[in-house]
Amino acid sequence: MSSTPFRWGILGAARIARALIPAIRAAGGEVGALGVRDPSSPRAREFAERWQVPLVGPYQDVVDSDVDAVYNPLPNDAHLPWTAAALQAGKHALTEKPLTLNAQEAQHLLSTATQTGRVLLEAFAYRFQPQVLRALEIMHSGQLGEIRALHGSFGFHLQNPSDFRWIPEHGGGSLYDVGTYPVNLVRLLLGQPEKVTAVARFSASGVDVGLDASLVYPNALAGISCGFDWGEASSQGFHVVGTRGDLRMERPFDSHTSRSTTLRWQIEGQNFSQEFPPSNAYARMVMHFQNVARGREQPLFEPDDALGQARVLDALFEAARTGRVVKVIGS
Repeated sequence: MSSTPFRWGILGAARIARALIPAIRAAGGEVGALGVRDPSSPRAREFAERWQVPLVGPYQDVVDSDVDAVYNPLPNDAHLPWTAAALQAGKHALTEKPLTLNAQEAQHLLSTATQTGRVLLEAFAYRFQPQVLRALEIMHSGQLGEIRALHGSFGFHLQNPSDFRWIPEHGGGSLYDVGTYPVNLVRLLLGQPEKVTAVARFSASGVDVGLDASLVYPNALAGISCGFDWGEASSQGFHVVGTRGDLRMERPFDSHTSRSTTLRWQIEGQNFSQEFPPSNAYARMVMHFQNVARGREQPLFEPDDALGQARVLDALFEAARTGRVVKVIGS
């Protein structure tokens, strides 16, 4: 087993990178390169100095450097080109959600990862939280009976008018952002839906400010809600209803909790709860990624999971824009 630190390159100085840098270090990794759009900008230099990471230049310099993996938290439309560039340069790639802007692009990245033999993972860190793993265990044990209904919600108030998430060309909109989480958790619990329906409120620029949808399964319905104008603080939740009981998750999509969270469920009128201490799922995700890249673990989430996610998002966008029931490709 190698004792050499796993070396990471980071593309951009996005806010989420501030969570990943400590996570990489907590997982025994090393940030060896930071690439930014304008290396001469004071903001880039300040970011590199504050986080004590080497500023090597533009994005291509990171891709060409001697790092083992590249983390891509760039605006959504930059996920495809720069993740593909990293894979083609022989780097493993951890890319923020959504992996790409559609299923066709996701398939391209999956093919590239297969051809290059590199690890590709869509960065849903919440999936590594102990609370989520325990909820999956309860559901899959059959304690709740047959699952009949689920509902997940995630929203906040996006106030910055210049944020890329307001710009259609950059892959903006609430579904691509906070909406990906409840969609992903529903899929984690029940797999791919057969079809979807959706309604949305669109901004003047054309991005979805808010969206409500139903994911249809043979014996269950799953609802999701997301939005960019929900209030000052973020709001989130997840509720599962079965034929014998139900389960509620407290702040299910937090990836780094600073306080304890409580999972609650009831089975045939008997109440249960379990408290989980603060946890850093970013570090758990990074550790797993590094171990998979070094051949020490099997991947918990294969790249085709990201393709399934992209297919559901494609269907939801089509349903919201057309008002029709849309079948999910591959279901």
